[in-house]
Amino acid sequence: MAAPVAKDQEVELHVDTLAYGGNGVARLNGFVVFVRRGLPGDTVRARVTKVKRSHAEALATEVLAPGPARVDAPCAHYPACGGCRFQDLAYEAQLAAKQEQLADALRRLGGIGEPPLEPIVRAESPFHYRNKLEYSFTQLGDGPSLGFHKTGRWDEVLEVERCWLTTDLGNAIRNSVRAWAREEGLQAYDQATGEGYLRHLVVREARNTGQVLVQLVTAKGERFETGYFVDVLRAFPEVRSIHWSVNETPAEVTNLPTTLLWGDDAIEEELCGLRFRVRPNAFLQTNTAMAERLYELAVEYAGLTGRETVWDLYCGIGTIGLLTARDALTVWGIEVSEESVACALENADLNGITNAAFFAGNVGEAVEELRDRGGDPDVVVVDPPRAGLAGKALRRLGRIGAARIVYVSCNPTTLASDAKQLGAEWGYELVRARAVDMFPHTPHVETVALLERAA
Repeated sequence: MAAPVAKDQEVELHVDTLAYGGNGVARLNGFVVFVRRGLPGDTVRARVTKVKRSHAEALATEVLAPGPARVDAPCAHYPACGGCRFQDLAYEAQLAAKQEQLADALRRLGGIGEPPLEPIVRAESPFHYRNKLEYSFTQLGDGPSLGFHKTGRWDEVLEVERCWLTTDLGNAIRNSVRAWAREEGLQAYDQATGEGYLRHLVVREARNTGQVLVQLVTAKGERFETGYFVDVLRAFPEVRSIHWSVNETPAEVTNLPTTLLWGDDAIEEELCGLRFRVRPNAFLQTNTAMAERLYELAVEYAGLTGRETVWDLYCGIGTIGLLTARDALTVWGIEVSEESVACALENADLNGITNAAFFAGNVGEAVEELRDRGGDPDVVVVDPPRAGLAGKALRRLGRIGAARIVYVSCNPTTLASDAKQLGAEWGYELVRARAVDMFPHTPHVETVALLERAA
């Protein structure tokens, strides 16, 4: 049908549901309009921002009648800050939307008529749950400050006084660094001009051990007294590791080589009874409490008896692999990040685990070598990036033919498409799946899924 709207037109819409990604779904004479900042049950005035043949996109500019699940957001920076999407949506409604989005992806993209879903695991706490935050510096009239990019903007940073995703300690560390930067007369880096010096601040909190790692990212040159910066942070007894990185490129990244300014090169965290060393660039799930629930589910789904060979693909710092090692014959892990693999090997030693080995490599290319070295797996655990299993990795995994695949997913759409291909081409059936709400107030949801191969 021809689009009944035009770009920049203002329309009144009733929002029915949430689409995957967080936009509201409304219909105008049967034509789908995705509404940013529209929540289920809302009637809104919206400005059309884009029109395509199949749908339009719009931004809600006024809530004419709020839906029953709309609530007041507690954060003073909401919704200008891009860190949260759904503080104004009741938490129970967030859970229901994520469960339905997972079910819809499995039905529509996975071709599974009745997805075998178990109830979503609700977050232990919907606020203050992040153990890692990356702040951007911005230059204000009274000096440099720290915050997050504004919603939909790469070139504007919103100063943050109190973030509801971190702890009081995390907020205090950030504000202390802001005060230090102003005292030292340093200037924030300007992405547009390439001028300035301060770029990012990364704060990682090991929630179960109380240890904190701080990483400062600057432009090139040593324009600050490192000893004084260390003294400012050592005022917090929880800070155990202070690093400095230099970014000489325009890219807004923090995954950089670091110089240790003070303390240990890593902090330690405890998960499910094991200790894990975490360096600045190592991957660790950012919600500690829910990571433990996620890992417990993965181990449960693996169904280990002590006789199995387990492959842990995209193993990170070895969290899932080392947890399965307690109930497996042997575990082999692959991860592309050499720093994460170094942490995984250290973590095995730290916990006295001798039946797990880890090495660096591209999963799609390394599984054949792993097969030659360790034999066929009985269980494969995969925890791929948002894009899912790369084509080569999926095909080789299918050919290897493990009896069970435990798929830990951060993207329901790629989980669904991968499950469909594993079923159609390699005989796997999705037998269990459960969403875990790792990231309240965002559209993101983790899922643990079990696929079994027909005998």
